[in-house]
Amino acid sequence: MSTSHIRVPLVVPGTVPELAGIEARILSERGRISLLYQVLLNSPSIASGWESMLTAVRNRTSVPADLREMIILRVAVLNEAAFEFEAHVPHALKAGFAQEKIDALRAPDPAGAFEGVFTQDELLLLALTDRMTRDVKVPTELMDRLNARFEPSAVVEVVATVAAYNMVSRFLVALNISH
Repeated sequence: MSTSHIRVPLVVPGTVPELAGIEARILSERGRISLLYQVLLNSPSIASGWESMLTAVRNRTSVPADLREMIILRVAVLNEAAFEFEAHVPHALKAGFAQEKIDALRAPDPAGAFEGVFTQDELLLLALTDRMTRDVKVPTELMDRLNARFEPSAVVEVVATVAAYNMVSRFLVALNISH
């Protein structure tokens, strides 16, 4: 894999002694120090905060793994973040998210592609994901539907998931981090 297109230098794990602690945390949570984290390590405070926030979003909420991965994949599609999409397909499959649904998420306009493929809860979360990612503002009617269906903690967690992965995808795209 060529990394010459990335817009900042990579920090090779193990080469900066001051980063040993954050590298150990990343390895503990992620099992490896990915290209994304090799870029983030240019700023230890950002890398540390990023790891804490994204670990909370990915591993410490009540959002079921299949729904979380669906949200992440959709954000990646909308923001044209191929690296993020490809990185999360295995997680989605492991969580039991069907390949047919993964393929449908690639549709730029969900109107026809989502019909008959997703459950009502999935459609509701996809509507939230699309509105937050494309428009930022979420219509009151959509938030009312979310609040009627989910507990407040779940609403906060799904909104945080959409927001966090918009941050991830926009970081990846801006710094040209791709496969």
